Amino acid sequence: MKVGITDVAARARVSEATVSRVINRRQGVSKKTRDAVEQAMAELGYERQTQGQLVAVITEFVSNPFFADVAERIESALAPHGLKTVLCPAFPGGVQERDFIAALVDKGVAAVVFLSASNTVEGAETETYELLRQRRVPYVGINGEFADGVPAPVFSTDDALAAEQAVDHLYRLGHRRIGMASGPAGNHPADRRVQGFLDAMSKRGIEDAKDWVIRQSYTVEGGQAAAGLLLGLGATAIVAASDYMALGAIRGIRRQGRSVPADVSVVGYDGSAITEFVDPPLTTVRQPADRLALEVGRSVLALVSNRDVPTGELLFDPELVIRSSSGPAPESPQDSPQDRARPGAADRGRRIAQNHT
Repeated sequence: MKVGITDVAARARVSEATVSRVINRRQGVSKKTRDAVEQAMAELGYERQTQGQLVAVITEFVSNPFFADVAERIESALAPHGLKTVLCPAFPGGVQERDFIAALVDKGVAAVVFLSASNTVEGAETETYELLRQRRVPYVGINGEFADGVPAPVFSTDDALAAEQAVDHLYRLGHRRIGMASGPAGNHPADRRVQGFLDAMSKRGIEDAKDWVIRQSYTVEGGQAAAGLLLGLGATAIVAASDYMALGAIRGIRRQGRSVPADVSVVGYDGSAITEFVDPPLTTVRQPADRLALEVGRSVLALVSNRDVPTGELLFDPELVIRSSSGPAPESPQDSPQDRARPGAADRGRRIAQNHT
């Protein structure tokens, strides 16, 4: 005989409406009652309409505190509703990502969250998303729309506004030789941060800012390498596309015998809690991890309950956090925007940068 919600309600000694709220992961049910209903369903062999209780969080940057923070906050948002997150470290769009998805779909997974994974990579294969659609597993993205216009909810920080905030802060401090250490080309957030940087510089009358952009990996080593090239161009300030790159830039600046911020100012991006405790404490543009995770949690709960969620990208405002790694531009005569670099320095920088990309 098929087990229904009436049987579950009787076993758990609650109303059918309460059982329905638990099944559909709605609010208004205490943890004690939810656990009792879950236990009754397990004892009676009740089969949920949704595919499971697991939510996969796919991300490459497990070691990055920002992504760990977002994943933890998603877990906190979903746990009260009977959903459990599984963190899957995988290269974006690679075999690992596809294998994780295939294995979890076979085991039964309620939803998938792409946390700066293949949704951030230009030209990423869409077969993973097709598999999820075929198996009717909903998915959402964080910090990057899906390839080829794949319709899904996406929640992102406004990268253009983040770049504007960083440039404006440094410009007000008197800096004109502002360089950018960004992630690799083809990474959507990196591309948008670069474009935001160029727009912010152009807005202030600096038209050759593209000569001051160095593409590297989102790592400490990448930030250090980028800083070396930017210092060769005469930069007095560096906007980094991640806090890790910013920390690498500080290391690179110090290894050239210069100090932060007396000689060179550095601004990071992400806003991980650890940046308050480094030396010097890092000025950074903080992503709203709490609001991103909350909206992701709400959307996942709606999707696994077969409720509609708007597709497309929803942008969240970042926040500039000013600390000790940024300060006034060094006291020296400022060149005009057209003469900021020594003759030929920009071209040399571009050639070196290409060799490091």
